[in-house]
Amino acid sequence: MTLPHATVATIVERDDRYLMVLEYRDNRWVYNQPAGHIEMDEGILEAAVRETLEETAWQVEPIAISGISILHAPNNITYIRTTLIAKPIQHFPQQPLDTGIESAVWLSYEELLEKQDQLRSPIVLKVVEDYRRGIQYPLDMIYHHR
Repeated sequence: MTLPHATVATIVERDDRYLMVLEYRDNRWVYNQPAGHIEMDEGILEAAVRETLEETAWQVEPIAISGISILHAPNNITYIRTTLIAKPIQHFPQQPLDTGIESAVWLSYEELLEKQDQLRSPIVLKVVEDYRRGIQYPLDMIYHHR
């Protein structure tokens, strides 16, 4: 039995555009929010900030929780994804992006709709639509016992 993978993702919005990564996964190029696994002894907020910086070269500040999603992937791996909402703080354009990331791009909602078949999973569009509807929860819902 394989345990679920704990992951984080970040919705970052600026000027009605969303920070996305173009990455190579499963033999194709797909768009995703900055996202990744929570590392050992790392909290959800720390993981979201780290992954966003590594994948986009943007320093962000989490401001709310968007929600929790579960994805049963075709590779028989289950992902439990906590999506946070964050505001952009500073861009570091000289910082290299993670392996497998082609670029970080800002896409409008309309562009995301046009690229639905290029999204990494249905969760990518779902969380943006939830964000646009105003769904969010306070960060103090997260408790990290050290």
